[in-house]
Amino acid sequence: MNNIYTVTDLTKYIKTLFDRDHKLLSVFIRGELSNFKCHYSGHCYFTLKDANSQIKGVMFKSRAQFLKFEPRNGLKVVACGQVTIFERDGQYQLYADQLIPDGVGELNIAFEQLKEKLAAEGLFNEDRKQQLRLLPRSVGVVTSPTGAALRDIITVAKRRHPSIPLVLYPVQVQGAEAPGQIVEAIRTFNHLKNVDVIIVGRGGGSIEELWAFNDEKVVRAIAASVIPVVSAVGHQTDYTLADFAADRRAATPSQAAEIVVPDVQELKRYITTLQTMLETGIKSYIKERRQVVSKLRDSRVFTQPERLLAEHRQLVDSYVERLGQATRKIIVAKQHDLKVNTEKLAMLNPLAVLARGYGLVRTQDGQIVSNADQVNTGQQLEIILKQGRLEVEVIKAKEEKNG
Repeated sequence: MNNIYTVTDLTKYIKTLFDRDHKLLSVFIRGELSNFKCHYSGHCYFTLKDANSQIKGVMFKSRAQFLKFEPRNGLKVVACGQVTIFERDGQYQLYADQLIPDGVGELNIAFEQLKEKLAAEGLFNEDRKQQLRLLPRSVGVVTSPTGAALRDIITVAKRRHPSIPLVLYPVQVQGAEAPGQIVEAIRTFNHLKNVDVIIVGRGGGSIEELWAFNDEKVVRAIAASVIPVVSAVGHQTDYTLADFAADRRAATPSQAAEIVVPDVQELKRYITTLQTMLETGIKSYIKERRQVVSKLRDSRVFTQPERLLAEHRQLVDSYVERLGQATRKIIVAKQHDLKVNTEKLAMLNPLAVLARGYGLVRTQDGQIVSNADQVNTGQQLEIILKQGRLEVEVIKAKEEKNG
């Protein structure tokens, strides 16, 4: 029974075998990422698999913080690290020091992932880009003080417009310190507001050398700048995320200077052209106004005003005559209507009936008597005649039918 082991002892023994195997101390494994999870502690846990097998893996924060890309499920990678036993679970797993995208560069993956993320936030939208001033009072330059980019910018700017000052904020343009310095430079110019436009750039290089201009902090600082930013990173074929976020992109630092600094000779020619156009326009306007004045001066209003007044007098007389005729017609028509209505009123006037010998009988309270059964014997009545009134007493009331 001497060969009976505890689970712990057996696991430690197997781990010792793994740790002594030099092939397992540093191994490269190609596979597809699955079940990838980044713990709040910064450690990353994942499964690396192929068509037939899988292996658990872990990358501690001390290594994971240097990843340039965001690992995702389904991404094919090459993992480098040590294979050993995780004693608590008694299973072997990979302790990864590196994760490298298989077939695609790590930086290219990181570039596309960050580009997709920032584009979704709208940082590259054209409608948020600012217009450059035609004639800036001063130009800020964020680049290396010793690089060829600065020399190119100075040469082109001074040739085009020597009186526009350039304000240099020296920074490193590659390396770990570069992104922070570039961000600080952009923020300083925005705080001081001593320039009208900022050129951010450097000469060409590999993707590794240009990586500071793909840094998320740099891209966000460019997008947030209230001063227009022109990116001038690399050569024509090189694009960085700073190019997409900037208000204008220049293929080279020299082109950036051409975009930002106007050619003083071209400005003079432009001003001369405007002056000529203005003079021509003024002369044409004055000529047209003179023709109008001349036409008015030769019109009848000024040459024969009495004829114009005579015509208007004749026209007024005609209107007055027509108004008199119309008025007379209206008066005649109204008089005829008045006569007809008067005759109608006369026929309906009760006084006209009284004039023919009739009388109007009514009781003392004013009620009209038209029938004998309305009164009683001895009742006092009033008879209204054409001339005067009679107070009478009913002696007898007799009703007759059919007249």
